[in-house]
Amino acid sequence: MGSNRRLTSVTKVGKVAIGGDNPIRIQSMATTDTNDTEASVAQAKRIIDAGGELVRFTTQGVREAENMKNISAALRTEGYDTPLVADVHFTAHTADVAAQYCEKVRINPGNYVDPGRTFKHLEYTDEEYADELKKIERKLVPFLNICKQHHTAVRIGVNHGSLSDRIMSRYGDTPAGIVESCMEFLRICRREDFNDIVISIKASNTVVMVTTVRLLVETMDKEDMHYPLHLGVTEAGEGEDGRIKSAVGIGALLTEGIGDTIRVSLSEEPEAEIPVARSLVELVPECAELRRNAIIKDDTLFLDITAKTWEELQLKASMASGAILIDKRAHNLCISCGAFADGNNAPTKDELISLQDSILQAARIKFTKTEYISCPGCGRTLYDLRSTIARIKEATKGMVGVKIGIMGCIVNGPGEMADADYGYVGAGRGKISLYKNKECVLKNIPEEEAVDRLLELIAADRTTT
Repeated sequence: MGSNRRLTSVTKVGKVAIGGDNPIRIQSMATTDTNDTEASVAQAKRIIDAGGELVRFTTQGVREAENMKNISAALRTEGYDTPLVADVHFTAHTADVAAQYCEKVRINPGNYVDPGRTFKHLEYTDEEYADELKKIERKLVPFLNICKQHHTAVRIGVNHGSLSDRIMSRYGDTPAGIVESCMEFLRICRREDFNDIVISIKASNTVVMVTTVRLLVETMDKEDMHYPLHLGVTEAGEGEDGRIKSAVGIGALLTEGIGDTIRVSLSEEPEAEIPVARSLVELVPECAELRRNAIIKDDTLFLDITAKTWEELQLKASMASGAILIDKRAHNLCISCGAFADGNNAPTKDELISLQDSILQAARIKFTKTEYISCPGCGRTLYDLRSTIARIKEATKGMVGVKIGIMGCIVNGPGEMADADYGYVGAGRGKISLYKNKECVLKNIPEEEAVDRLLELIAADRTTT
């Protein structure tokens, strides 16, 4: 990756070392029901065979956490020793159980102790706020002790979409609040001398994601903390848009030397994420050099790129321009590219214009098409996510400036859609809730009716405006 990579401490996750001068690790997350051992093992094998170095599973409750033992045993029997990660939300006790069977447990500060986000403003005195932090400590310390006993690493994974009302009320919806949500947990970990930690701060908005991770690095440095960082853009979507958005956000940080492990969150089969993530890592040196040599004139960033394929051009252009556009050093983009090394003709003028527009939209500078915020799915997903995304996209394409969130469950749903115009969120098995801005306007609609009801909601608003 080059000598500019930020040096972090090393965290061991099973056989995999993250941070320090170790390679940037690639990972993905299963979409299977974690109680379905056979399906979970099969999907994990596909992820690993594609090059995934860690595999994460959602563990909604104790039953799922306990079944991680069976998934792990089955994989080990077949010769797979890749570390497994349990993803925990809302129930701290589940993390205690998962820590006994997995090489790493992800906890979310937004809902580990605090209740789920409801967008309510809460008032605290300083003393009351300190009491809330003591509640976290009472739950977190026993968990850390279990992790020490079993040599289990911890990922402190903050999501912009699931910040607690407590944090939002004191700090607002700001990078400072997101960082403090993480630091509250890190300070407890340090007091307990627990250092097997990886940190992630994610958002579907690339500007929020990049700005906040930079602030986290600065804050950790001030407090002499140097834990490895996991990078990702949540709910990036699928296809070209998902790849471009991920490359803009993740690439902006990688080319600055920040990042020790990454996941590209696509609304596709999880093994499809791996080659994209691998490409991002491999392209870092070249894209960092492109960024250093970038020409900015009359508020336009000019990039002349050599690429083997169309997808490589997409990723290179996104990575090289990401930080410059996010920092508003330019508000326009002009990409040039000759013939591809794979023998295909050079991209057409219209294709380059479309790519430029997609990158500018991913960097939140100029919106020229419908914006979709769609999650990659996991074992919590409560409906057929991919067919639903396809149907909604087909029906709403061309609605310039309209933002639609398509979310599998409530973990990040309402929060990540905070700046979306409309939201489609799994509320229960076969049930969907629809949102307008932050407000839930229709609850528990049968799945078979929900897309039509969403389209009716959008059509009614467009008729009256």
